[in-house]
Amino acid sequence: MASSDLERGKEKAGRTNGDYRVDTSDNEWTSWLIPSFVVANVIVFIVVMYVNDCPKNNLGFEGGCVAKALGRFSFEPLRENPLFGPSSSALKKLGALDWDKIVHQHQGWRLVSCIWLHAGVIHLIVNMLSLVFIGIRLEQQFGFARVGILYLLSGFGGSILSSLFIQNNISVGASGALFGLLGAMLSELITNWTIYSNKAAALFTLTVIIVINLAVGILPYVDNFAHIGGFLTGLLLGFVLLLRPQFGWVESQYLPAGASVHSKYKVYQYVMWVVSLVLLIVG
Repeated sequence: MASSDLERGKEKAGRTNGDYRVDTSDNEWTSWLIPSFVVANVIVFIVVMYVNDCPKNNLGFEGGCVAKALGRFSFEPLRENPLFGPSSSALKKLGALDWDKIVHQHQGWRLVSCIWLHAGVIHLIVNMLSLVFIGIRLEQQFGFARVGILYLLSGFGGSILSSLFIQNNISVGASGALFGLLGAMLSELITNWTIYSNKAAALFTLTVIIVINLAVGILPYVDNFAHIGGFLTGLLLGFVLLLRPQFGWVESQYLPAGASVHSKYKVYQYVMWVVSLVLLIVG
């Protein structure tokens, strides 16, 4: 893999000083789960717009429907939803995070369903572009199982924190799950620090994406509590799920019997793994 790759720089071959394996191009998985998540989110948004049916259900108090040529898929008036999307009632009907319904009507399923809903086209595009940019690389490096667990549990963690602090408004979006992937990227960068040839570029990329998504958090139906909850969940999960073995340990598999064998992981990796697992369980 080229050294300009922000995620995984390829350094000099034949390093045997006990550091991590740096060339993982031969072990990449084919990414299919993240594209499937993108398709699923788009389909759900289309269904929401179909159910919303602005021409039929909007009474015109906030103005007329936007893009009326789309028929029942037209958007709510911009005064109600500036993101070019459905009404809050449609989002609530189809599973938006609503504290009152979760607590008093025992609709805990909303902690998961809200992850697949988006407030509008702008919200959807920003999240899906970020998901493709981040998620495909992670899935190629670590496989669909670990990335799927990261995505779903981070989204759930974001919903939990959001439901604790947002009690008067609804919340939707995959941002919690997306921030979980960002958190996992950060923890993976920390725990596997020596395999990165361009650490500054990796940190800069993470920072830009985080800032963009936090900015989106000030828009209607999107909240930064879900972002923070998802990020913290993903950060801890990254220390647990995204460990890489030392280069020396990988090389030892090809050495003759009796040769000295390096430990698979370094001490600090084990420490982070244990601490993060405990925090996840307690949290």
